[in-house]
Amino acid sequence: MDQPNLAPKTSQNTSPNDSTPNLSLPRNVKIGFFHFGSGLADIIATGIWNRVMISDLGFAATPIGLLVALRYFLAPLGVWAGRISDRHSVLGYRRLFWVWSGRLMMVLSIVMLGLVTADLARGVPVDALRWATIIVSLLMFSLGTAFSGGTFLALVYDRSALSQRGRAVGIVWTFLLLGYAVGGPLFGIMLPSNGTTAGIDFAPDTLQALFIGAALLMGVIWFFSLLGEEKRSASAVAEAESQPKTTLVGDLKLAWNNRQTRLFFWYLALSMLFAFSQDLILEPFAGDVFGMEARVTTRFSGYWGSMAIIGSLIVLYLSRRYQWMTNKRLNIWGVVVLVAAFAVFALSSLAQIRGLVTPGLILLGVGLGVWEIGTLGMMMQMSPAGRAGTFLGFWSLVVTLARGAGVSAGGVVRDIVLQISSSLSISYGAVFVIGALGLAASLWVLTHIAEQKADEVIADPETPVLAGALD
Repeated sequence: MDQPNLAPKTSQNTSPNDSTPNLSLPRNVKIGFFHFGSGLADIIATGIWNRVMISDLGFAATPIGLLVALRYFLAPLGVWAGRISDRHSVLGYRRLFWVWSGRLMMVLSIVMLGLVTADLARGVPVDALRWATIIVSLLMFSLGTAFSGGTFLALVYDRSALSQRGRAVGIVWTFLLLGYAVGGPLFGIMLPSNGTTAGIDFAPDTLQALFIGAALLMGVIWFFSLLGEEKRSASAVAEAESQPKTTLVGDLKLAWNNRQTRLFFWYLALSMLFAFSQDLILEPFAGDVFGMEARVTTRFSGYWGSMAIIGSLIVLYLSRRYQWMTNKRLNIWGVVVLVAAFAVFALSSLAQIRGLVTPGLILLGVGLGVWEIGTLGMMMQMSPAGRAGTFLGFWSLVVTLARGAGVSAGGVVRDIVLQISSSLSISYGAVFVIGALGLAASLWVLTHIAEQKADEVIADPETPVLAGALD
């Protein structure tokens, strides 16, 4: 087997703010609330706005999907922001400048999106100005996500000691799931069914108030969760300048020259692509096929989000105690459950069985929880010593781009099949069938990836095992 040419390992165990970083549990929880707000933002974009535009206002899913997926396609800009934050401070801050400025862009974008969408719900004609406002809003949302996502994780890295990073990642990721679980029911309560506009089961003014209120709530959470978590300093980071300089092409060759990392690349891309093909169309599916109200479909994230939290906590607990529960096995179990979830949704849509929607949501949540834990673990395993940061950055980019492609592809497939069949149940069912087949293909690739061996792909000993998050 071809071996990557590993560079000498350079260890950094200190943060730029403190020679002995120490992230206590209470402060870890405080920082974790940042991603609680991220979960709320995701629900607004892919749980409410997409549903309103496609199902209630009748827009085609393809342009809506492409706009929602912008944040995934612009993710490479996060690498640029992260490199700058590694080497320079802006207004005395390395990380917080990018995090807070990015989240401010997201707050403003959600307010703008709420105003223009409420106008459309009132029956205001769609003109070039309103389409431009929607595009600018989603562009700001996407840029804000790109600038703040990676730099937030870098801040968590800076704030935590080596032995605390597993716990830090686990708590932060759990808060993200909690945001999904709480956001749907919360926004459902804020969007009661009392509309008077034909074809819409909510009041446009209520929709507008929901977006503005949610934006303000998220802004407060994002600001106070990180307040005081980085000390102001005007100096650049000398340690970062001393790191070996690498090119993107060189790093890609390093990953591609190893058969195991090459297979993992395909598994990661395929599983992310098809697992998130339901992200855009899940709520519109329930609205179009079964006539479920917006206040009901906004609670979908509460079902699968709570199941994902339960599933992830259980496997984290068990994998800490049973060594045979490897990351590969967790991936296999998670993907199998996801295939079952997509199959249930497909049957529900094609046979128009409304009672299968809730079981599908439960299976989707459990599958996502187990699969995400296993995937994050394998990403760490497939990051060789001396190049862990490079490889983890590459895997994160693959995940982001594949997820964005999946979100937009779900809408494209729905529209194409709808044009051919003129049947909403068949068009949504096709998305779920293709998703199940694609996930099965990723599972086949996964079975050809060998369990971790030190002489094949050397795991970075400084990268904590994810199961250690419960310590």
